Amino acid sequence: MTILHGGFLLAEQLFRPKALAELTKSDWEHVGRPIVEALREISSATACSQSFAWKKKALIIIWAKVLEPYPITPSDMETRWQEDVFFSVGNMIPTINHTVLFELLKSLEASGLFIQLLMALPTTVCRAELERFLEHMTIDTSSKDVAFFLDVWWEMMKHKGNQQDPLLSQFRTVAHKYLSSSDDFSHPPKRFKSDPDVCPTMPLLAMLLTGLKQIQDRILCPGMKCCALANLADMLTVFALMEEDPQEVSATVYLDKLATVISVWNSDTQNPYHQQALAEKVKEAERDISLTSLARLPSETIFVGFEFLRSLLQGWGEELQALLNSSQGTSYDSFRLCDSLTSFSQNLKLYLDTTSLAKEERQVVSELAECVGDFLRKTNSVVRSKGSEQDITASIAMAIIEQKMDRHMEMCYIFASERKWAFSDEWLSCLLNNRALFREPGLVLKLLETVMEVGTTDRAVSEPQIKQVVDLILECYAHLSLPDKNKVLSGVLLSWGRKGLSEKLLAHLEGFQEDLNTTFNQLTQSASEQGLAKAVASVARLVILHPEITVKKVCSMAVVNFGTHKFLAQILTAFPALRFTEEQGPDRSTTFMVSCLKETVWTKLSTPREEKQFLELLSCLVSPTKPQGIPVAALLKPDEVLKEFVLPFLMLEVKEVDLSLRIFIQTLEGSTNLEEYWLQSCSPFPLIFSLCQLLDGFSKYWQLPKEKRCLPLDGKDLAIHILELLCEVVSANADTFSSDTWVKSLSWLHRKLEQLDWTVGLRLKSFFEGHFKCEVPATLFEICKLSEDEWTSQAHPGYGPGTGLLAWMECSSISSSISEQMLALLVVDVGNPEEVRLFSKGFLVALVQVMPWCSPQEWQCLHQLTRRLLEKQLLHVPYSLEYIQFVPLLNLKPFAQELQLSVLLLRAFQFLCSQSCRNWLPVEGWSHVVKLLCNSLTNLLDSVRLIQSVGPWAQGQEQDLTQETLFFYTQVFCHVLHIMAMVHQEVCEPLYVLALEILTCYETLSKTNPSVSSLLQKVNEQHFLKSIAENISPEERRQTLLQKISNF
Repeated sequence: MTILHGGFLLAEQLFRPKALAELTKSDWEHVGRPIVEALREISSATACSQSFAWKKKALIIIWAKVLEPYPITPSDMETRWQEDVFFSVGNMIPTINHTVLFELLKSLEASGLFIQLLMALPTTVCRAELERFLEHMTIDTSSKDVAFFLDVWWEMMKHKGNQQDPLLSQFRTVAHKYLSSSDDFSHPPKRFKSDPDVCPTMPLLAMLLTGLKQIQDRILCPGMKCCALANLADMLTVFALMEEDPQEVSATVYLDKLATVISVWNSDTQNPYHQQALAEKVKEAERDISLTSLARLPSETIFVGFEFLRSLLQGWGEELQALLNSSQGTSYDSFRLCDSLTSFSQNLKLYLDTTSLAKEERQVVSELAECVGDFLRKTNSVVRSKGSEQDITASIAMAIIEQKMDRHMEMCYIFASERKWAFSDEWLSCLLNNRALFREPGLVLKLLETVMEVGTTDRAVSEPQIKQVVDLILECYAHLSLPDKNKVLSGVLLSWGRKGLSEKLLAHLEGFQEDLNTTFNQLTQSASEQGLAKAVASVARLVILHPEITVKKVCSMAVVNFGTHKFLAQILTAFPALRFTEEQGPDRSTTFMVSCLKETVWTKLSTPREEKQFLELLSCLVSPTKPQGIPVAALLKPDEVLKEFVLPFLMLEVKEVDLSLRIFIQTLEGSTNLEEYWLQSCSPFPLIFSLCQLLDGFSKYWQLPKEKRCLPLDGKDLAIHILELLCEVVSANADTFSSDTWVKSLSWLHRKLEQLDWTVGLRLKSFFEGHFKCEVPATLFEICKLSEDEWTSQAHPGYGPGTGLLAWMECSSISSSISEQMLALLVVDVGNPEEVRLFSKGFLVALVQVMPWCSPQEWQCLHQLTRRLLEKQLLHVPYSLEYIQFVPLLNLKPFAQELQLSVLLLRAFQFLCSQSCRNWLPVEGWSHVVKLLCNSLTNLLDSVRLIQSVGPWAQGQEQDLTQETLFFYTQVFCHVLHIMAMVHQEVCEPLYVLALEILTCYETLSKTNPSVSSLLQKVNEQHFLKSIAENISPEERRQTLLQKISNF
């Protein structure tokens, strides 16, 4: 500030004996030079970035000095030293007047700073100061005064304010203090009344319009006339005709406007911005093309402006048309005139069409519109091209990005999209230096699109350049949040499909396969929730480069690597973008995720463990677990799983049918909590029928070739359970169908079931209840009291006379509830021994006919039914003494049912192994019935152990059942060995294991009761059991059994 002080001292010396407070406009040329040079020295002595700030600070100090009330009392002096931040420096400056301030601003051509400082002042002071400025301009008006006035007016329209500038805030505070202590500002200028509701700029613009009228005769230069008309047209367009909050022009149009303005500046050597750096030009051009208004001029001012514009056009029109039509190069003033009048003309027409105007007003506007239109028609279009110089649009966009100017993010999108700019040195440098700005999903995608197109079509672009840019883009991608990475991945899949960036950039992605293998080896070795975020970040890079290979790798490893499926599923579900439906391929409804699973692991699962992991992987993809801090989303929908992995495989001859059923039940049970009734999209009634068709296949199971029996009879129980659950879910959601649709669907299903075995339809008894009766063979009515309201007879091939009991037993095997109903409806006269005897024989025959086709659960139903029949004494099973050396003096009543059941099973196998039946079943069929038998006998052993352990038994008296239990074990052992002797050797393994278990039970019990283990009795029992075991082959099994017996 010493330099500033020195400048004023020199000026004061030059003006002596007069004081600077008396300086007039005419004195400035002689006196003002030291002050101007001081300000210029201050600006040049500081760093470039600080020069403007120092100039601003100096002018604030000078203006504050001008506003300072005079004279100063001692008390005011003390207060200002404490409170006025500018007083210490301003006090060094002699007292000055407004002439010094305005002339200094004019000499410095600081119109922009003038408006900044003016608009920072309190409203009353601001208007008073502008009034003084206008008065100053009208005195001895020179061409420099006109030029400065026009610049000030233009700056006023461009002004947007800077609420965060501390210097301006301090200046405003000081002015407020001066305002309260001075009479100079107690009243606003006489010609303008203060209105706090009016935007502060509006009265100022009206004042400037009045000022223009006062100096119009001094506007002689054609360039200044162009500028005056352009200012007036712009003011009326922005502050009178346009909407208060107009829609922002597109970034492309904005950039084109900037390029046009800067091109004109570059060709106009007289323009002050001609020699400026591009960044400075862009900053100023941004202000020139971004005029906005927060309010409208008063209507009175608008029409004054309309009439004045018309007057000026009429007065200056011919001269300016000659200038514009001449062969001289386009100056910025002439460019602005045409551009401003063109915009004004367009908005004026809209104003005429949309605004309600009085007749006189409409006439004024119409005449003005005609005048402006006529002027433009007689004027050649201003050349808007950039002349012969190279297109500067790219440079402007990059300058905006580099300097982070207004709308720089929009420029980033244009930068990323423009193919013709890509890979130039400037483009590469801009991307490298400003890569942090491009960390947005939209920008990453735009850059990828540009690189993919240019990199593969422009041979001039080198591979190192492409790799450099791809690496930069991937760096931007790596810094995105996970949701934003998914947006990019979604765009990549949509644009380039499952091959991702590798579709066109594979040559520039060296080492991808190596990175893939290394990454996943590390993942599987450190699979933990703590490392999940890092794992997701690693996979994010791979999946965008080649989605297909990456996802297939994850799917394969999730199945093969034990225990990693949950961790890998969490990684996949972190990328919901993978739920992408491909537009190409045979099935356009199949999602990318499903395709990868089917192509990689489905049909290739080789072990039960792999199948288990695949099941759990599907579960995690349908219902993902939510790890802390990582958003996840389902990649598969339940209906999608059924359509892709279940429905096509519900056939006995398909090898995946077993796994498909397990997927089916997992999906049904795992999705019960979903709010949406998702089964509707799977066509539930055809789905039910598909299951029924599968069950129908079991009715002819052993007649099918081995290669068509891919699902064991054990799987029938799972199919039945799924059918029951499916029917429950569909019934519970019946209200999602219209009543008409529901009835039609039931009728359709009922008709379709007529093609299948009648027992399949009976499984839907509850589902059809209230709509259709249960259809059964007519012979069932012969042995059951069936209600005709609920049951109806149908002629079924294979159910002739005497097959009623067979149909009854098939019904009973369906479910425990139907079994109970069949038992209750059975007609057998217990008081008629002959009838019971015939029923018992028929029961055994029916049991033999049904057993081979029973699933374990169906066989369990028949097992329980047999017990109930024995309890009710409806079934007679005589117990022969073929495996007894002497009649035991034992109480076998507690084990009567168990012994009868064992004998019944023996008789059934004797029947099955007879000449008439032994060719019914293939080896697998024999294996199945042996398995059913072993299950039943194991149940008997459990039952006997329970009875034996409960005691005391019978009439509340203590009685030991050890001898009875041992007797039971010997009998069942003999029955098992008898059956082993009858069936094929290759199916005897379960029976052999059961025989060993029985011997273990016998040995354990006999050793715990030494009272009954006399030497003679033990020898006799061993001899008896050995005599039975001697008949067993092969030798290996026989010797093992004999050794076991010898150890008693």
